[in-house]
Amino acid sequence: MQERLTERVADWLNRQLRPQGVGVLIEAEHTCMSLRGVQAIGASTVTSTMLGTLRRDVRSRREFLAIVRGRP
Repeated sequence: MQERLTERVADWLNRQLRPQGVGVLIEAEHTCMSLRGVQAIGASTVTSTMLGTLRRDVRSRREFLAIVRGRP
């Protein structure tokens, strides 16, 4: 589900804004893991989708990921 959400957000931004590149990174806590089952408190998953320049150009992708992770 999280992967689909990430892709849908990226596709929507790409269609609406028509930029040279789109990057979407989503970090979400899976409450099914923290509330029941293994009860792994704070268990989160990161998904990302890159389109256009961010997908084709390694330098652009690295810069985007560094900024998102707080390391410009």
